[in-house]
Amino acid sequence: MTHEERKTAKIVEELTMFFFALGASQIHSQIEKKDSRAVITFEADYDPIYGRKLENLEQYLNGPKNDGMEDVYWELAGSGDPGETNQLLLIGMMTDRAEIEIGEQKVKLKLYKELLD
Repeated sequence: MTHEERKTAKIVEELTMFFFALGASQIHSQIEKKDSRAVITFEADYDPIYGRKLENLEQYLNGPKNDGMEDVYWELAGSGDPGETNQLLLIGMMTDRAEIEIGEQKVKLKLYKELLD
């Protein structure tokens, strides 16, 4: 497994833990590698009482990518308390772009990550 594949797996792990903390009972994830890119498709339900935690999801996941920060901090993904938004900021630094669709009780994400190895 390459360094970039481990980073991609950490992203899925962190999203899984985040949505478990929001009361998810159904989580689906998929990673598709195409050439030098990984596309992560993620879908989860959530308990509406935690809906406020999703208000800034777009801002967190579409923040500026920071390769330097990613190389230093990627191993910290998944190490905070589940549901913390600072972990989402780290995911935003690790991915190139995110498409986000938030429904009443379901979230669909598509994250794109260039694989540098």
